[in-house]
Amino acid sequence: MPSSMQKASSAVSPTRLATLDNVKTLLLLYVVWTNSLKVYRHLCARGITSTLTDVYKWVAQQVVFLALRMPQMKKKVETEMAKAKIDIESKLVPQGPNVIRHLSLPSQGKTSDWIVQEMERMDAEMGNEVNWRNGKLSGAVYHGGPDMEQIIVAAFQRYCVSNPLHPDVFPAVRKMEAEIVAMCLRMYSNPDGAGTTTSGGTESIVMAVKTHREWAKEVKGITEPEMIIPASAHAAFDKAANYFKIKLHSIPVDPATRQVDLKRVKRAINANTIMLVGSAINFPDGNIDPIPELGELAKKHDIGLHVDCCLGSFIVPFLEEAGYGEFPDFEGKGNKKKVPLFDFRVPGVTSISCDTHKYGFAPKGSSVVMYRNAELRKHQYYLNPEWMGGVYASPGLAGSRPGSLIAGAWAAMQYMGRDGYLASAKSIVACARKIGQAITDSIPELYVLGNPPASVIAFASRSPEVNVLEVGDMMSRKGWHLNGLTNPAAVHIACTRLTVPIVDTFIADLKDAVQEAKLRPSGQGSMVAVYGLGNSSAVGPKMVNRLATAFLDALYKA
Repeated sequence: MPSSMQKASSAVSPTRLATLDNVKTLLLLYVVWTNSLKVYRHLCARGITSTLTDVYKWVAQQVVFLALRMPQMKKKVETEMAKAKIDIESKLVPQGPNVIRHLSLPSQGKTSDWIVQEMERMDAEMGNEVNWRNGKLSGAVYHGGPDMEQIIVAAFQRYCVSNPLHPDVFPAVRKMEAEIVAMCLRMYSNPDGAGTTTSGGTESIVMAVKTHREWAKEVKGITEPEMIIPASAHAAFDKAANYFKIKLHSIPVDPATRQVDLKRVKRAINANTIMLVGSAINFPDGNIDPIPELGELAKKHDIGLHVDCCLGSFIVPFLEEAGYGEFPDFEGKGNKKKVPLFDFRVPGVTSISCDTHKYGFAPKGSSVVMYRNAELRKHQYYLNPEWMGGVYASPGLAGSRPGSLIAGAWAAMQYMGRDGYLASAKSIVACARKIGQAITDSIPELYVLGNPPASVIAFASRSPEVNVLEVGDMMSRKGWHLNGLTNPAAVHIACTRLTVPIVDTFIADLKDAVQEAKLRPSGQGSMVAVYGLGNSSAVGPKMVNRLATAFLDALYKA
């Protein structure tokens, strides 16, 4: 006979089972609902066509990867990659029995004369250092002139051991850093705002993304953050999304205007969106996004809007005063428009990044990230009151920082002054527009991407007879160091003060390079090889990644 306890247990068992089934059903419905919501949001942001394209690319990649695992194909790929790695190392790492390598500390310290002589010998040993002073390069060196060099070196010498981590020890450096931020805030129309200095544009962008993530978590309770950027935005936003586990929606740009598609941006915004991004100007083709319209969207949805002015830096704020307040008319439509507002005068803009080490002519490793107010900036800080070493607080990624760079940036800004930056902007923008107009008027095989208003001109091919990457390689043979682009294939030059005196040489060389690429294409240059490989197949980007990894490895091969 079953006991009374067994009877009671069997009596309630169906109820318990029903409750358990209900819980399982609710959990299943929750999982289905949350994943369906994610799929819906993704489709809204990416669109059905783009989503299907992504799926197709993924399937194609898997098929090709399977084929590459076949012994013969795998061996061929590895052989070619090994050759490429050797080629990369041969260009970066000095070879030969006469190469002197310093792989361990000398037993005794060397004299200053020996050090200078050894540096000179190493320069000669490498033998292929680019003579950047001749101006034949895109960006890379933003040189303020020999007199500026002396100013910066003097600042370095005075503050070479300083560290802003200890403002009580180096109060002058703290003061200079605060003044750099204050000057930039006024330049971007927000004297009552807040900001910090950083080590460069990438850190400024990464810090802005981190700040908006923390703000959205505290104020809006967002734990699965998403951000929306133009496809033309700097790769630092992708890096930040990767570091901070933020879902990234990359929105296409209009093929003619090169501005982000506002309808797609609007469609991509959802309850997890923490910020939008616009560029003034972007790196690839130098165009400016519609910041006022992005600001309206940001304000409407109570989300952040970061404006990346790292490249625009000390050019874009002076456009109107320099007489370049209207877009150029490289499309030839005859309807010039005013360059829109881009700074804190736009409601909805919450942060801006500006590189002082570009057109501000400060030493490399110097940038500023600005916020509308100090309340937002506090989310950038890292604070640890419980560390055994004492209370730890830092404004950005770094703890100790070189005060000499801050002193150099402060000195450069004081030396240039507003009039100096205005004159610099005038000459550089005039140089860029001259190149853009020359391409439009006298090089029919090429066209300018959009109507870039400032210092960058990107050009693509309108002729099937001319591979623009081949043109880039031909320019390399003439001593120019330009940037290759993708989607579409293009080449750009970021004009600097070094470009201004040789702008006519650039235009003449470009005309010759186009004709040479048309008549005698080699298909062997680095732009054709690397960027062509990236678009050659479904696994092209993976192959480029391997080449890029080999390049980074070679940088640290002594």
